[in-house]
Amino acid sequence: YYTSIPGSCNFETQDQEWTTVCGLTQDPSDDFDWNVSNSAVMGQTGPHTDHTPGKGQHFLYLNSSAQKEGNRARIITTKLFPASFGVCRVRFWFWMFASTQTGVLKVYTAEEYGMDILMWSSSRNEENKW
Repeated sequence: YYTSIPGSCNFETQDQEWTTVCGLTQDPSDDFDWNVSNSAVMGQTGPHTDHTPGKGQHFLYLNSSAQKEGNRARIITTKLFPASFGVCRVRFWFWMFASTQTGVLKVYTAEEYGMDILMWSSSRNEENKW
């Protein structure tokens, strides 16, 4: 489900393709892909619920169990956000718990000439929470 806030998505997209609804695309040059699921499908390997109160239950996830070190899964926004100073904010929830094969979650911004600039990263979340 897409809201009026640019780039905002809660992944409650029913039968629609989440990439289209959320304005995201899978990077064709990465090693594996992001998927949408819910806690009932994920069982013991994922969180018991998503971060939203109420009826929301879907989230984006990666299955890293079959991946080698150095493999990447990457999603990219399909809409460009105008450059700004102190105005643009990226806000998201993440859960990285109980897996020995958890890699590093990174957020990049792409500057005008295509160079990726690392904005944030997390290598492990030691708590079982979003």
